[in-house]
Amino acid sequence: MSEPVNPTTMIKGRAPFPFETIALALAFSPRLEALIAETARLAQLHQAKALFIHVGKKTPEKQRQLAGFLNHYGFNDSNSAVIWEQGQPVDAIIKVCRENVVDLLIIGALQKENMLQYYMGSVSREVSRKAKCSVLMITEPRLHPVSFQHVIVNGHEHAKTLSTLETALYFVKKEGAAELMVATEVDIPALSMSLANGSTEEELEQVHHNVIREEELRWDRMKDQLDPGAVQLRFQAIPGKSGHTIRSFALARKADLLIVNSPDHHLSIFDRIFTHDLEYLLSDMPCSLLIVHSRMPEQPL
Repeated sequence: MSEPVNPTTMIKGRAPFPFETIALALAFSPRLEALIAETARLAQLHQAKALFIHVGKKTPEKQRQLAGFLNHYGFNDSNSAVIWEQGQPVDAIIKVCRENVVDLLIIGALQKENMLQYYMGSVSREVSRKAKCSVLMITEPRLHPVSFQHVIVNGHEHAKTLSTLETALYFVKKEGAAELMVATEVDIPALSMSLANGSTEEELEQVHHNVIREEELRWDRMKDQLDPGAVQLRFQAIPGKSGHTIRSFALARKADLLIVNSPDHHLSIFDRIFTHDLEYLLSDMPCSLLIVHSRMPEQPL
């Protein structure tokens, strides 16, 4: 008799794509049907198995409502499963994703948190910070979903970025998008130092030019490792504070999806008080957000 497979072993080192198993963390909210419709589109596009996870009491009324929606959108026992869990929602959702080797978790998200939500933390945002699979946070789910066509990916210098770019290309190819915008935020401390030292306008301009040029050269080296196929890759370095700047850039470009790396560690209350890149995006999302978990070997599971 063979030994049971440990799900942690199956996840460790697993590539972030293809998306073979897609899960939806669902609540019985007014947006439930639209989120199921979005899940149906993505599951069909990726030829993926679908999981529907609900943490809460299982009642006949909930079962009837969910079964009706799943049947309407083409789900059955051969291409999907429903998992009912009890307990703390964030931990339960993450546990189900780990045990079922989920590649992409879909979750609904409000575009903007109020102050209470921000400091107490919503389930969707907590899951996005802790999940060990990629997380797609959809801000405006539709009953008749459309593909993502205006996609921006953060290309900043980090060990995870090449994997995130590869995943972004995989995703936009499936979506049929014509181009992928790679944006790199450039925080320029040298420029601040030059300002403090009373440098001339010409000297400041030269510092700015040199830093941007270094980013362009770094991108030239990185893009050679990518396979864009028919997707046109575009690059832009955008000076400013990490997280805040790319959010403004996505708004200005009317992006419908922003793709970023997963956080390096589990964020705590201190990360939320001393706001940094991902927290800027989660507190006031410019559009739907795909957080890519690269499952790099050195990352704990």
